[in-house]
Amino acid sequence: MPTAANSQVAYVSVADDQAGQRVDNFLLARFRGLPRSRVYRLLRRGEVRVNGGRAKPEHRLQAGDRVRLPPVDLQAPRPPTQASADQLTTLAGCILFEDERLLVLDKPAGLACHGGSGISFGVIEALRQMRANQPFLELVHRLDRDTSGCLLIAKRRSTLRSLHEQLRTGAIKKRYLALLLGNLVRKRQQVDAPLARYERGGERLVRVDPEGKPAQTVFYLRERFAAASFVEAELLSGRTHQIRVHAAHLGCPLAGDPKYGDRAAEVALGQIGLDRLFLHASRIEVLPLEGCARQVFEAPLPTALRVPLERLRAANTKVTNT
Repeated sequence: MPTAANSQVAYVSVADDQAGQRVDNFLLARFRGLPRSRVYRLLRRGEVRVNGGRAKPEHRLQAGDRVRLPPVDLQAPRPPTQASADQLTTLAGCILFEDERLLVLDKPAGLACHGGSGISFGVIEALRQMRANQPFLELVHRLDRDTSGCLLIAKRRSTLRSLHEQLRTGAIKKRYLALLLGNLVRKRQQVDAPLARYERGGERLVRVDPEGKPAQTVFYLRERFAAASFVEAELLSGRTHQIRVHAAHLGCPLAGDPKYGDRAAEVALGQIGLDRLFLHASRIEVLPLEGCARQVFEAPLPTALRVPLERLRAANTKVTNT
C-alpha cells in the first residue's frame, strides 16, 4: 500500500548547504522513491513553486528560497539491492584518483551511474555501500551505461557546487575515444546540431532537432581504416547521447551502438571481437579546487576496446595513419 509522504501542501526553505542544487534533484532527494518522470510532471504542472513562481527542472535554488511541496504519495520503500563483494572489489580497483574532496572513477561499461528504471543499483549506490561512513557522495556528471571511462564523484557539497559551475561555464574539458563506422571526411570535424529527447516504444532516445538544445562536438581523426575511423571526440556541451547522435548525424555512427548504430555497416568491420559500444571517456580536465594548476585525469582504453582496435590494425585494413 502506498504511504503518504505529506497529506497537505508544505513549504520548506532552502538551506545554505543546498544552494546551487537543481530543483529536480532537490525534489528527488526530498521524495526518495518518487519516479523521475513524476517529479518532472509536478514541475510541468506548476505544483512545485519556488518563491511563488513556476520553476523548470534545471532551475538552481538559492539559500533562503521558499519551495512549495504538493501532497505526494510514495510506495513503501523496498529493501535496496546491494552490490556483491566481488562487484565492490572490482569497483574499488577502478578508482583513478581520490582526495578529501573528489573521487575519480574509471567507470566500467555496463554499469549505470545510478539505479532506477529497473536497475537495482549503479555506481553511486555501490560507492555509498562501499563507503558507508562517508557523509557525502554525489555524481558530478553522468556517463551512459554502456560508456566506460572518467567519472567525477564529489565528496563535499561545496566541491559539487564548484564542479557544477565549471560544467556550466565550459571550464571542464572532456575527451572521448570512439570508433566510427565509415570514413570521417576531415581530420577535424565540428558538429553543431541541437538535440532533443523523444520516446519510441517506451524507449528514451535523442535526435537532431532544430527546436532542441544547443550541442557541439568536435571529432579529431586519429586513424582511418577501410570501413571505420578511430577518433577522439571533444565535448563542447554535455547533452544526453551527444557523441552517439552527432556521429550518426555525420553518417558515421559508433561501432557497437544498439540505439543509433548501423548493423550493415558494422558487418564490414569483420570479426574483430567487439561486443560493446566503442565509446570511452579517456580524459577529463578540471580547474583546481585549490592550488594553481588544472587537474587532468586519464583512463586507458580498456581491453574490450583495445583488442578489437589492434585486430583492425593487424588486418591490414588501415589505409591512412594520421
